[in-house]
Parts: sequence; C-alpha cells; structure tokens
Amino acid sequence: MLHGSVISVRQYIRKGGGMAGLQGLLQEIRLLEERVAEEVTRDVEEFGYSLRNGRAVFDKEIIARHRDLASRISRYLAESSLLAAATAPLVYSLLFPLMLLDGCVWIYQLLCFPVYRVPRVRRSDYFVLDRHQLKYLNPIERTHCLFCSYATGLIAYVREIAARTEQYWCPIKHAQRLKDVHSRYYMFLPYGNAEGYVADLEKLRREFSDLQ
Repeated sequence: MLHGSVISVRQYIRKGGGMAGLQGLLQEIRLLEERVAEEVTRDVEEFGYSLRNGRAVFDKEIIARHRDLASRISRYLAESSLLAAATAPLVYSLLFPLMLLDGCVWIYQLLCFPVYRVPRVRRSDYFVLDRHQLKYLNPIERTHCLFCSYATGLIAYVREIAARTEQYWCPIKHAQRLKDVHSRYYMFLPYGNAEGYVADLEKLRREFSDLQ
C-alpha cells in the first residue's frame, strides 16, 4: 500500500501537480506509515509486555522463561563461527568514527540550523536503546544489540539532518531513479525545472510545516 502511494506521488508530479496537492499525497503516505506502526504494536499483545513510560515491561513469569532460554556464554562462543568471531574487533572498531560523526553532526546542527531556520532533528526520534534489556539475550548478545541500535540510529539521525540540509541548499530531484530516498525528497523540484527552481527555491527552503 505504501509503495502504491509513492507511485501515485510520482505520477502526480509528472502531471504537473502543485505543492498543495503534493502535500496531501505526502500526508496520505504518513497516515499509511502510522498504520504500519499500529500493526507493529500488535506484538505488545502477542508477546506479553506493556509499554510504561516508553519502556517495555514483561510479567515476572515471562521474564523467568526468557532467562531459561538465554544461551550461556560458553555455549554461545562454542557455537559461533570462527570467522565471525575474528571479524568482531573490526566491527567494533567502527564505534570510534561513528562517535566522531555523531559529535560533528550534533555541532553542525546546533550551529547551522538556527541560521537556516531549519527545524532541528530530535535524537530521541532515532535512538532507541532497549533490546539489551531482553533477558533471553546473554551479555555478548546484549552488547551486539546496543552497538547495532546505536549505529543504525545514528545513520538514520544523520540522514535526516542531511535531508533537511539538502532541502535548504539543493532541493532538486536527480534525473536517475534512486533505489531509496530520504524523507524530504518528494518535496524537491523536478530535474531540469529551471523556472520552478528560480521561483520556488526560497519557498522550499522554508517548507517544514509538516514537522510541526
């Protein structure tokens, strides 16, 4: 359904629809995304936990069962691939450049977005660290989950900052089709639309009403 809506947006753009109609189609996409999120929340009922202050809470009986299912570290290491274990230090060595990227992007957004009058990206929307609390994971698995949650959350966070930056500096679609696009891309001007760029650039630089 979401893919169909994206296709509708592209067809609409080809027909020359205005920004007002495009905003309506983007709103439909957001509604579909919310429906997908609602489907995901059905896991809450199926796997026996409740959300309290944004944190998953299991019943004591379920926690006990989870602990019984947790793999012992000795068994986990014995069953692990030797090659996978050998590459683990390389994986975790990425933590340092990721943290450097995190700090640089945070400073950039803090200093530049107020100048551009672009809404800042909230870290809490992209960083969710909760899987390490699952009791059916052993300490090694919990560490893996923490690292992966941080890395993927950071990439999503940086991508949104870059998307809003691109909307300010260069809101133009590519001539070639992209496999995946960021959240602001559908608002951009068609490739080759010189008149639209001259007329609408300043407007597009301020078009963040959907984030409010």
